[in-house]
Amino acid sequence: MAVPSARIGPGATLRHSLAIARRNLIQLRNDPEQLLDAMLMPLVITLIFVYVFGGAIGNGSAEYQQFLIPGIMVQIVTFAARSTGIGLSFDFSNGLMDRFVTLPIARSAVLTGRIVADMCRMLLGLIVMFLFALIMGFRVETDLLSAVAAMALLMLYGMAFCWVSAFIGLTIRNPETVQSIGFLWTLPLQFGSSMFVDPATMPTWLRIFSQINPTTSIVDASRALLTGGPMTGPVLHSLAWTAGLVILFAPLSIVRYRRRAG
Repeated sequence: MAVPSARIGPGATLRHSLAIARRNLIQLRNDPEQLLDAMLMPLVITLIFVYVFGGAIGNGSAEYQQFLIPGIMVQIVTFAARSTGIGLSFDFSNGLMDRFVTLPIARSAVLTGRIVADMCRMLLGLIVMFLFALIMGFRVETDLLSAVAAMALLMLYGMAFCWVSAFIGLTIRNPETVQSIGFLWTLPLQFGSSMFVDPATMPTWLRIFSQINPTTSIVDASRALLTGGPMTGPVLHSLAWTAGLVILFAPLSIVRYRRRAG
């Protein structure tokens, strides 16, 4: 029988989380195709938007590229975060969670270990995208510290979305449905934001939605940190959204996991 998580201290919980994260990363190494949705798709979208739509949407491909790349980097963390819910759902469906329940590990370690592994995947996707953008001609117009701050902010935002995705994956029992829902719930957040176009060009109702959309906050913050512009407001809004999502969905996910694991 598993040792109740209440008897396991923070140090042991951390070790358990890292062990499960390592297991998930080894699984990723053995199945590198899992990286495609977090890396290849954003690269393809970047090429399409910059070279096909850039001249029409922006004032030429080069200028639009400076606008687009920070948004694509937000898209990468969003895509990577979907894997948390999908992975948890598959682990339940193939019986792995039954094995975890019998082990003397903290219940929360199963979730945090999955999220740590997905954040490593997320970071790899951001690095690849950033190097690809530099090759395309994207330039950081601020400084190194601001660029590092943008990466850190993106990772925090991605971690918050991992908890949202975990809740979805633990609530819906069918892995294929989790995968479909994971795609659908992120679409309005991406296209109803400043990710691809200036919200000022949108209809009034969509512009109002974009103003309260957390994706707009993180895109604007990343864009300001990488290419310049007002950053205090967007950064604070992004941090507030990140904290709010974690405070709400982390406890909900842990409760859902405990109920489903039994």
